[in-house]
Amino acid sequence: MKSIFFDKKVMILLITTFLTGLLAGVFFTWTNAITPGIGRLNDIAYLQAFQHMNRTIINPLFYIVIIGPLFLAPLSAYVYKSSPRIMIWIILGSSIIYFLGVFAVTMLGNIPLNVMLDHADLVKINTEDAKNLRESFETKWNQLHLIRTISSSTSFLLLICACLYKTDHHK
Repeated sequence: MKSIFFDKKVMILLITTFLTGLLAGVFFTWTNAITPGIGRLNDIAYLQAFQHMNRTIINPLFYIVIIGPLFLAPLSAYVYKSSPRIMIWIILGSSIIYFLGVFAVTMLGNIPLNVMLDHADLVKINTEDAKNLRESFETKWNQLHLIRTISSSTSFLLLICACLYKTDHHK
């Protein structure tokens, strides 16, 4: 009897689901605790904290977690091409939601705002400029991030459904 852990198709789907779940958890934590928490700081402290977190999160492990599903979800749909159509559509749906709601929003929305913040010299900033910078950053970033949180969570839920569908029909 073959173990599911040696089935390459299953492993690709499980790794895709795992990475998507990790990212959904990170995004949920930012939405639920981090941004509301630092939102209570004064303008300069808020901007400094956000700038430091943005610089810290950019690391190889984070790249694997955010980029992995971008390639693995379509690959999962491809390797399951002979499976029931509903399973393929669930995986493709997850992939499209992830691409549009996580990757595209990150690349076209959050990253440009992060770059704007990164270029700010917060050591020499005065209170008026800090207030203006925060106003041009915070609400937009949080709205875009909410889209990423909902999208990554939806993508994760769909991948769980695909895993359960496969497991249920694999017997």
